[in-house]
Amino acid sequence: MQKSSNSTSAFREGSRSRERKKRALIVIQVLKKLFPKAKIVLNYSNNWELLVAVVLSAQCTDKKVNEITQALFKKYRTLQDYVKADQKEFEEDIKSAGFYRNKAKNILASARIVKDKFGGQVPDTMEGLLQLPGVARKTANIILGNAFGKVEGIAVDTHVRRLSRKLGLTDNQDPNKIERDLMGLLPKTEWFNFTYRLIDYGRKFCPARKHNCQNHPLTKIWPKAADIWP
Repeated sequence: MQKSSNSTSAFREGSRSRERKKRALIVIQVLKKLFPKAKIVLNYSNNWELLVAVVLSAQCTDKKVNEITQALFKKYRTLQDYVKADQKEFEEDIKSAGFYRNKAKNILASARIVKDKFGGQVPDTMEGLLQLPGVARKTANIILGNAFGKVEGIAVDTHVRRLSRKLGLTDNQDPNKIERDLMGLLPKTEWFNFTYRLIDYGRKFCPARKHNCQNHPLTKIWPKAADIWP
């Protein structure tokens, strides 16, 4: 009896997984048509500035980050400027980014580590990036993809987390588990662009606040999404 029950459960789980993968592939095709040139919107001129901008973007809009870095990158032009920076002064420079004390501490500590441990170059591996304070897999994936053209995973930001759950592509809430689920559903060739296309979709069609989204492009693929609010 137990064996039969386990077999039935495994069959259902396999069927659900196949259905999710099929839906994920359709989602990709729709997103490609809607946002064929989706890309990161943070402004930066080198790999270190990219890292700074991404760290600042946590719980902060990209628009606000670009406003902050417009002045910040003129004041701090080199990695050494960050190494020598006064933390209190730096906190004031990024104050409008939110959580500025922790972000300042992490950015300035990362500058010292990049200088002392990585020869002044932002590391180009997941292992290396995760050694930097304030850098988790999301940040590392963004840096690897945009700075080095390396794709080791999927950057799960707030838009990706919310919409992946809304579209029934994952039941998890933890970003690392969501990333794992998405990596199992999407072809690796789509991992990098998926993040930016889903971000653009969230901004244009489906914001976080509750609203009527029955006629949104991706809701038409999976109507249940209209009633799901992660």
